[in-house]
Amino acid sequence: MTTHRVRILPKEFAFDAQEGETLLRAAERAGIRMPSSCRNGTCRTCLCGSDGGPVRYLVEWPGLSFDERQAYDVLPCVAVAEGDITLIAPAARRLPPLQP
Repeated sequence: MTTHRVRILPKEFAFDAQEGETLLRAAERAGIRMPSSCRNGTCRTCLCGSDGGPVRYLVEWPGLSFDERQAYDVLPCVAVAEGDITLIAPAARRLPPLQP
């Protein structure tokens, strides 16, 4: 299975996203919480910047303007990595470890 490396700045978090997995789901699987709400690309709660790494969207028209797309903004709740990518998400937090 193909994976792509995802970095989140400014915290220096890093994890792999599996083929077809949204960036938000991959972050959660790696124990990282990013702001989110609707999970369908409309509320824009998860909006963050990126380095322009390639993504594809699971919805036909995610809630991004032309200018936001040109600036490489991303909606991680509906974006799937097509290559390595760095996200700029200052509100991302590491989740506390699960207690046994």
